[in-house]
Amino acid sequence: MGSVLLAGLTVFQLFYNTPAQIWLRNAWFDAYQRMMPRSQAAQPATIVAVDEKSLAQLGQWPWPRTLVARLVDSIAKHRPLALGVDIIFAEADRLSPSELAQHNPHIGSALALQLKRLLSNDEALGTAMRKLPVVLGVAGLDQAGHGALPHSTALFRTQGDPLPHLWRFTSALTSLKVIDEAATSRAILSADVRDRVVRRIPLIVAVGDNLLPSLGLETLRVGIGAREILVRTGARGIESITVGDAVIPTDLDGQVWVRFSPHNTDRFVSAADVLAGNVDQDRIEGKLVFLGVTGLGLIDQQATPLGERIPGIEVHAQMLENIFDGNMIRQPRWVRWLQVALFAIFGALLVFAVPVTAPARSSLLMVTITGTLLLLGMGLFRYFGFLFDAATPIVGLNVLFGGLLRSTLNEADRQRQSLKRQLDVEREAAARMAGELEAARRVQIGMLPVPALSFWGESRFDLHASMDPAKEVGGDLYDFFMADESRLFMLVGDVSGKGLPASIFMALSKALYKSSALRSLPDLGATMAEANVEITRENPELLFVTVIACLLDVQSGELTWSNAGHEPPHIVGVDGKSVRSLDGGGPPLSTLENYPYQTEHARLAPGESLVLVSDGVPEAMNHAQQLFGRARVGTMLAGMPAGMSAEDRVRAVTGEVRKFSDGAEQADDITVLVVRWHGPTAVSGEQCAVS
Repeated sequence: MGSVLLAGLTVFQLFYNTPAQIWLRNAWFDAYQRMMPRSQAAQPATIVAVDEKSLAQLGQWPWPRTLVARLVDSIAKHRPLALGVDIIFAEADRLSPSELAQHNPHIGSALALQLKRLLSNDEALGTAMRKLPVVLGVAGLDQAGHGALPHSTALFRTQGDPLPHLWRFTSALTSLKVIDEAATSRAILSADVRDRVVRRIPLIVAVGDNLLPSLGLETLRVGIGAREILVRTGARGIESITVGDAVIPTDLDGQVWVRFSPHNTDRFVSAADVLAGNVDQDRIEGKLVFLGVTGLGLIDQQATPLGERIPGIEVHAQMLENIFDGNMIRQPRWVRWLQVALFAIFGALLVFAVPVTAPARSSLLMVTITGTLLLLGMGLFRYFGFLFDAATPIVGLNVLFGGLLRSTLNEADRQRQSLKRQLDVEREAAARMAGELEAARRVQIGMLPVPALSFWGESRFDLHASMDPAKEVGGDLYDFFMADESRLFMLVGDVSGKGLPASIFMALSKALYKSSALRSLPDLGATMAEANVEITRENPELLFVTVIACLLDVQSGELTWSNAGHEPPHIVGVDGKSVRSLDGGGPPLSTLENYPYQTEHARLAPGESLVLVSDGVPEAMNHAQQLFGRARVGTMLAGMPAGMSAEDRVRAVTGEVRKFSDGAEQADDITVLVVRWHGPTAVSGEQCAVS
């Protein structure tokens, strides 16, 4: 989804130019100018303004053309390079003598005839304008059949055809013929104010099929005495316009971005001061002079990117300052490609990073990208005058980031719901498994004989056993039963492995061994060998079992045993201090087929105890990874009080092991079986053997 959204936004930025994009781009370019306004250096132009002071002293506008002619004469005396007039004299002056005679019925015919013979005010203005180079402004019109098709005296030399790319008017509003013919050249006054802010002005436009320069450009050409204007046109549009030594890069439509400085009254001199001769010679001499009306209420003040309103004539003056200072701002095509490329690169970074990064880190990445674009845009504008649109990619990246973040959160929520469902299933399975394991535990424990219920009324010995599995179920086993009236059979075993497989094999091994014992007693070696064959035959998982089997004659104390890889049994003396280990035996069951296990012999004295343990006792481990060890088993048994019952000794052994482990995880099943022989005492009560 992120890649598709990125591709769509990239294509949108590359090929679409919606009003919203234009507004955002212009707002950002305005922000550049407000943050870094131009500092005025050169002042090639001076504006002679018909300002509030002039209107107060000389009367309301429009002035008689004779007064305007006097103003032009006064300007000419200061020898400017050229005069650009931002005023259109489209109608005859009603204060001309002939106009007064025509429109005043109270004037007699003789006086009217004399007035009509006098020079008109418009002719007086034309006469004044011929005394210096004057560029007369015209206004472009879009209505066909209205106005004229003015021409410039400039020689346009073109490379390529600029007409299809220029701002085009069908006609223009010009001054009266007598005034227009007196001017040196003509120029367009129109500026691009379609969004009510002047950002760009055209250097040349097309009126019909005629090329017409802007007022500032034509005043510059006339002032420096250049004959031609070179227009360089590429495949996509206008590339540059050259006047004299000034090569001015333009947008594709022949317009230039004006880099504004704040409104400066030093650019202006009052027309009243010029007429009164109160202006320093150097304010006008050798400069390009513009004449315009700036009095409030007479013209529209133009809004600039700096957030202030200035007279329209000042826009032309600032454009000339841009040319002279060499700090024009422009937007080369490669800057737009850079903008789109950075959007694609940073967008791809977000597509890669957001789904695998925490929201806080993703937000930090987005802030870093935003800061990088902002700094790049401001740096390009400040040091090179390039207009890099940082706002559009930032908005696009925020849209992409929001989409990715929402998609990531939705995916996280989906995964959370999936995990919750999976956890519920696992909890249900775990609960079912726990129930099944608990049932298996009960079955396993139920298979082991209970010492307290096995030998009612028996006085010749007492026996106790316990099995503590490391998991829910274990692989240890024990068994005991009276083989006949005088012989007690005992068994402790340990299946390799732990858990459910070991417990199942434990149950099988116990049943097979007991079956073998019932057939082959009293020869424990033969019993062990037969059990080895049976268990090996029923062992597809190749598990093995360690077993210690003992047969105690409870009348004589004679003890026989056979050991198949199990922990050796211990005999604790009557004094409780002497402990001897019964060593010897063969390999575990189900490891070597047909192994000849031997029957070993020993004898218990009255009061002595036989202790059988599984390897969970010597292999018990504490937090320091230390083993309990076989040596500690013997030491532990020797340290117990004399005369302990079998049950007390079992509890003492398991208690010592737990104390040593000190809460460390139990590594193996722990099984302890203890029998204490009292001697050949007569049996009292009913004897019951349960296995």
